Amino acid sequence: QVDLVESGGGSVQTGGSLRLSCAASEFTTYINCMGWFRQAPGKEREGVALIQFGRDVTYYSDSVRGRFTASKTNAKNTASLQMNALSPGDTAKYYCAVKRDAWCYDEFLRKESAFPYWGEGLEVTVSS
Repeated sequence: QVDLVESGGGSVQTGGSLRLSCAASEFTTYINCMGWFRQAPGKEREGVALIQFGRDVTYYSDSVRGRFTASKTNAKNTASLQMNALSPGDTAKYYCAVKRDAWCYDEFLRKESAFPYWGEGLEVTVSS
């Protein structure tokens, strides 16, 4: 079992930035793939970013590429999602999710069922 705790959500105006963090209950050497997903009101959950820890490779959805950056952090067992140039369309509940295997490619942005461990999610609201 891997427990995940997200932090850093909140409210911001259009054009602003937020940084989300996800802390895992075990060393990230044992977790090879982390995904960031979001679900806006009335919409299906969508994958926005992936990070493959071993190769330090990231993937992004078209909707966030160039604005969001997923990365590991120096804090033990923690990764982050830096979100810049936010717009009301980014308003959603954001989740981090992990899986242990290293199969971590952009196709997994559309395969949330492949991630067995999920955080509780946190709200991000962008006002115009």
